[in-house]
Amino acid sequence: MMNGILAVCGATASGKTSFAVRMARRLGSEVVSADCMLVYRGLNIGTAKPTTEEMCGVPHHMIDVVAPSDSFSVSDYEEKALPICERLLAEDKVPILCGGTGFYIQSILFARGQGGAGKDPALREKYERIAKEKGNEALHALLADVDAESARQLHPNDVRRVVRALEIYVLTGKKKSEQADGFAARRPYVAVAFDHPRSELYARIEERVDEMIAAGLVEEVERLYASVGESCQCMQGIGYKEVVKYLKNEISHSTMRDMIKQNTRNYAKRQITFFKKLPGIVWLDPKDKDNEEKVEELIWKTLKN
Repeated sequence: MMNGILAVCGATASGKTSFAVRMARRLGSEVVSADCMLVYRGLNIGTAKPTTEEMCGVPHHMIDVVAPSDSFSVSDYEEKALPICERLLAEDKVPILCGGTGFYIQSILFARGQGGAGKDPALREKYERIAKEKGNEALHALLADVDAESARQLHPNDVRRVVRALEIYVLTGKKKSEQADGFAARRPYVAVAFDHPRSELYARIEERVDEMIAAGLVEEVERLYASVGESCQCMQGIGYKEVVKYLKNEISHSTMRDMIKQNTRNYAKRQITFFKKLPGIVWLDPKDKDNEEKVEELIWKTLKN
């Protein structure tokens, strides 16, 4: 029996999707997307959402699960994706997490402690109201003021855990980050990412952006903008917020294109920094033709009961 997860992670445009599909076919398994933009229906071009042809008959999960008008947090992802992984494991399949949203992957690979403090419903209601009225970023800023380390580890959209960290601080007078409740692996895992030279990765990013624009990115965003406006969470994604500026005549087409490329490069740098801290991650040479065999061997050594 298999008792663990394969996580194919890393920077955008690094080749995660195609590798995850190849590994799923090799292992007779399924892919669980770990991308915070692929959860939205109607966001296809700007998210590089895999097509039916690219999926090669491999079942994919956590794609197109919410409307573009909805908000979706790390907690929401964990609540939906974890049972899928557990079901695959029960079927003796290795769940293949694939994506670049580090907090999503972290939420599946690790169980996070909730701090050794009680609960205060009134306090929670207060903070949840702040998030609703002033926004998730405002709530997250409150946490950063009292517990910068916990704020660094938690995404602003993970409202439930941000509220909990604030609750712990108020009730105990101690930072959640100072309590011995950190991260514990739920089960064994193999995590891999492609180690492209930075110049090659940036070239791949720029080529992808050009392809997206040629494929109709502006028209896709225009339809969404007319439907849901620009304040929805999904419209804050790279490629969407820049096109909105163009549609509002705030920037030129060429500036829009250059901004998308620059913001994507910056995002890729942040992704690499995040995943370098993932315990046990294996960095693969993208030119190595034996990567599939090497990862499969590692899976059998690490995840087999």
